[in-house]
Amino acid sequence: MLHDPNHLYIFDTTLRDGEQVPGCQLTTAEKVEIAQDLRDLGVDVIEAGFPVSSPGDFQSVVEISKVVGEVIVCALTRANKKDIEVAADALKFAKRPRIHTGIGASDTHIQYKFNSTREEVLERGVEAVRYAKTFVEDVEFYAEDAGRADVEYLAQMIEAVIAAGATVVNIPDTNGYCLPDQYGAKIRFLKENVKNIDQAIISAHCHNDLGLATANSIAAIQNGARQIECTINGIGERAGNTSLEEVAMILKVHNQSLFHLSTRINSKHFTAISRKVSEMMNMPVQPNKAIVGRNAFAHSSGIHQDGFLKHRENYEIINPEDVGLDEAGIILTARSGRHALKHHLERIGFTLDKQELDQAYQAFLELADRKKDLNDEDLRDLMQQVSS
Repeated sequence: MLHDPNHLYIFDTTLRDGEQVPGCQLTTAEKVEIAQDLRDLGVDVIEAGFPVSSPGDFQSVVEISKVVGEVIVCALTRANKKDIEVAADALKFAKRPRIHTGIGASDTHIQYKFNSTREEVLERGVEAVRYAKTFVEDVEFYAEDAGRADVEYLAQMIEAVIAAGATVVNIPDTNGYCLPDQYGAKIRFLKENVKNIDQAIISAHCHNDLGLATANSIAAIQNGARQIECTINGIGERAGNTSLEEVAMILKVHNQSLFHLSTRINSKHFTAISRKVSEMMNMPVQPNKAIVGRNAFAHSSGIHQDGFLKHRENYEIINPEDVGLDEAGIILTARSGRHALKHHLERIGFTLDKQELDQAYQAFLELADRKKDLNDEDLRDLMQQVSS
């Protein structure tokens, strides 16, 4: 599989890892709808499910394969023949099928999950890749818990699975354990010490247990990873996965000076797809969530509002329109200044001179102390009181 070293592949696992959150299960029809939105967003790979896990997951992979066109459709398996056969069957309608197979790479997993040895686990991983390769050309291998794995053993495993035919090698920080410099160094070590690494794409799959999933993914990119595995709104098991919208917008903001990488992502879709995923999965987005939280572009402090109204780049590094929002919010609270009040009054049709604004502002502060934030109706009532 030829890959462009200047392209960052966006692998979305909202419908697999994201959907493993308790109470967030989707029907096949809902999964197909989100998959079509992900296609329109511009992701390169959709991980559509874990086919052997349930008839519903199997059917979702089948139906998604039929509708997403040239987007790679990926199905997850464990390192055994039955899983791989079922995944291959589920992918039969995909134009670009990928089987994602793998096994634990850390001594913790080898000893306590598989009750095995490094040698046996490595051989099982190689056999799984070889078997998957008999069904599809594109095989991704995950070295589970790579974040805690011995780096020399990890390099040995990655070299062996690439030799067996893996086209993508996934280095998951399964437990969200690593610090960015540690994870970046692990990616760099593989890049420099696995002699056939140029034959595969290095993929980063980070979890957010310590709040570092996005930072670790960026560290991976800086050290040679060219695929990022992520979810809409950062949903996923426990504290979640790397947030797709965060990685995409970090690249957009810093690309010219730092990354020089392309993606196919159309960021204007972020607000709409974030809200749809949140509603369908019954997973509220925290208000202060980067990029898609309802406060991400809201300014309530008077100093910030004044600076923003004078020149938006004083307090914004992203245009709200770039993520599908109409405009930033100037939220009126007791901390807002005259400039923000004047802005909102003019917006609803009141033009005041300096003296009138001073008078209105005093009345506004008294009202704002009683009420947490004010809407247009409150402002009209305020102006009626001030002018009477």
